[in-house]
Amino acid sequence: MIAFLIRRCLGVAGVLLAICAVTFTIFYLLPADPAAAACGKTCSPQRLAEVRHFMGLDQPVRRQFGDYLVGIFAGRELGSGPHAIQCGFPCLGYSYENALPVWDLLMDRLPVSVSLAFGAACLWLVLGLGAGVTAALRKGGLLDRTLMVGAVATASLPVYFTAVMLLYGLVRLTGLLPYPAYVALTDDPLAWAANLLLPWVALALLYAAMYARQSRSSLIETMEQPYIRTARAKGLPARTVVVKHGLRSAMTPVLTLFGMDLGALLAGAVITESIFGIPGVGRLFYDALQRSDQPVVLGVTLLAAFFIVAANVVIDLLYAVVDPRVRN
Repeated sequence: MIAFLIRRCLGVAGVLLAICAVTFTIFYLLPADPAAAACGKTCSPQRLAEVRHFMGLDQPVRRQFGDYLVGIFAGRELGSGPHAIQCGFPCLGYSYENALPVWDLLMDRLPVSVSLAFGAACLWLVLGLGAGVTAALRKGGLLDRTLMVGAVATASLPVYFTAVMLLYGLVRLTGLLPYPAYVALTDDPLAWAANLLLPWVALALLYAAMYARQSRSSLIETMEQPYIRTARAKGLPARTVVVKHGLRSAMTPVLTLFGMDLGALLAGAVITESIFGIPGVGRLFYDALQRSDQPVVLGVTLLAAFFIVAANVVIDLLYAVVDPRVRN
């Protein structure tokens, strides 16, 4: 197990390094100039050259990338002289648009995206797995067809359409729920849940449909395996056969899908956060794209990559718990 964890950690480091290098190179090749954005429209060529030097953009790209990597692990000093900016560990860059280190911006927005991701994940797991397992146990029946038609219909609706309809129906038309405005969990748990309910539902409906189809097909395939027939022949109760022997094996592909989806959502749901006005990482990413704030875009990209690969490592460890065959 220790050797497995070491290999996985080395793999995670390699993936993150590759993503960082590719993303950094792409931003370097883009025509947008961060120095021009920071300097303003009335910036003279001489002033622009000074800003580029201060930001280190006049250095070769390999030097810039090396300084960036060093800053992640040890912090760095941006610029020189009395106006130098100290960017502490871990330094993911400095947003001159917001006059703050990228890490501080991410940590300020991350709790919002974490609240959104975990709340939506709980909903879509309950709805999706419940519908999928029910449909699989009644394969070919009316309930099975009804649930799968509903899943296909729900999955075909874009999340922005679902979000707008929820806002119109439950906020503007009936007034049953307040317009979402993020409240910290530690300040008021009830207000926190009430304000995030609509974004949770908008995301959960989309993901639940996919999980219902995946869990149904996995469970149907598992229930046709020889060891399931053996368990039934031994006279085990139907619930024990389904839960202990069927579901545990059928959940392996669902866990893989869940790791990818949750990891991506932890780094922000751009469309959902933008529609509901939630100040999460996704909204930060969207605003950074609008203003060509490249350090923030790079920082969010690295954060998303980290969450995805870290979630996959955790899922790999959970395989042994869910499916006993993996231990061997």
